[in-house]
Amino acid sequence: MAWHAGWSRGLIELRQSLTNAGDLFNHFFWPVLMLIATYFLREVSFGQSGFTLGVLALPSILGMNAGMAMVSMSQQLTADREDGTLLRAKATPHGMVGYLLGKIISVAGGLIIDLAIFLIPAMFLISGLSIGDPGSWLTLLWVLALGLMASLPIGAVLGSVFVSVRSQGLLQLPILGLIAISGIFYPITMLPEWVQGIAQVFPIYWLGLGMRSALLPDSAVAVEIGESWRHLETAGLLGLWTVLGLILAPIVLRRMARRESGSSVAQRREKALQRVG
Repeated sequence: MAWHAGWSRGLIELRQSLTNAGDLFNHFFWPVLMLIATYFLREVSFGQSGFTLGVLALPSILGMNAGMAMVSMSQQLTADREDGTLLRAKATPHGMVGYLLGKIISVAGGLIIDLAIFLIPAMFLISGLSIGDPGSWLTLLWVLALGLMASLPIGAVLGSVFVSVRSQGLLQLPILGLIAISGIFYPITMLPEWVQGIAQVFPIYWLGLGMRSALLPDSAVAVEIGESWRHLETAGLLGLWTVLGLILAPIVLRRMARRESGSSVAQRREKALQRVG
C-alpha cells in the first residue's frame, strides 16, 4: 500500500512539475547554463593531458547535478513541512513512508529530465566523449542510480533540520564548497592531498568520478587519483551513504512528524505573512 501510494504521489508531482511554467523554467535554467559553461571550456586544454576542460568537466557536471538532488529534496521537504503538506501526510495510513517514496520518485524523475536536457545537446557540441560503447551507458546508469539513492535520503534528513525555506541558504553554502573541492570543473589532483581526502568522504566526488569513468576514454584516467577509476570504491562509498540515508531518513521523518501539529503550521504561516507584510 505504501509503495503504491508513494509511486502514485511521485508520478503526480512529476507530471505537475512538467506542466507548471515556473518548474519548467527551473528544469531548463541550470542545464542550459551548464551547457553554455561547458561549451566555452571545450577548447581549453588541461596541461599536457591531451584533453580539454570541457570534456573533463561534462561528465563531472552530471555527477554534480545528481549530488545536488539532496538540496532539491531538502528544499521540497522543508516547503511541505511549512505549508502543512507533511502534516496531512502524517494523518494517513503509512503516510510518511508513502510521502518519502513519492518525493524520491518525483525528485529523481525531475533530475533525470534535467540531465537529459544537458547531456543530449552536449554530446553534439563536445567532442572526445566515449559514448559509442554500451558499457559506458551501463556504468552511467548504475552510478546514477546508486548516486541518487545515496543523495536523496540524506536530503530528506537535512530537510527535517530546517523549519523554513528561507533558511535553506545555510545548506547550499557547504554544498557549493564541496562542489568546489570535488574535481567537478578541474581535476581533483590539482588540490592539496588533505583537501582531496575531505572530498572523498562525500558522494559528490564519487558521482563525478563514476560519470567520468563512463563517458571519458580510458586514457583520461591519468588525471585521476592513483590513475584509476576505482569502481569498487565508488560503489562502496555510494552504497555506504545509501544505507546510512535509508536508515536515518524514516527515523528522522517520523520524529519530525510527531512534533508537527495544526498549531505549529499556523504559527509558521503567521510568521511568513508577517515577513511578507
